[in-house]
Amino acid sequence: MSGPPAGPRVRLAHPDELAQIGDLIVAAYRSVGSNHPEYEPTLRDVAGRATTSNVLVADVAGAVAGTATFVPPGGAMSEVDDPGAAMIRMLAVAQSMRGHGAGEALVRECLARAQACGAARVRLHTEPQMTAAHRLYERLGLVRDPAYDFSPVPDVDLLAYVHDLGDVA
Repeated sequence: MSGPPAGPRVRLAHPDELAQIGDLIVAAYRSVGSNHPEYEPTLRDVAGRATTSNVLVADVAGAVAGTATFVPPGGAMSEVDDPGAAMIRMLAVAQSMRGHGAGEALVRECLARAQACGAARVRLHTEPQMTAAHRLYERLGLVRDPAYDFSPVPDVDLLAYVHDLGDVA
């Protein structure tokens, strides 16, 4: 008799998974209405960002259920001028795996990595229509930080969230 399936295990991405991870991110973003073809090459460049950041996966029974890129403070992929902030970038969960804890496990791992490397806070950006992600972030203690909202290109508005690491959930 087997028990319930184990929750997601977060680990660094393996080199042979990088193309699959790029596909997962693009599909996840498209599934929530984020359709920016000009950004898709960046989303797919998992190998490129793995050279400067930690590309994490939520592994469920050996399958990649989700991914996030953890950027340490001052990292090359940081989107903000905030030397004390680590960042979570390109968080995505496969549509079939949503609601099973992969996103939460990834965010918690990023918070733990940020604390371990001495970051004062964690920042991320998200699109307005990514409401399920907003609920997850807020449940884990991230709060909106409109001062860091920005538009990287016309017609793309990004909402900022921040988590002070003195308040890890």
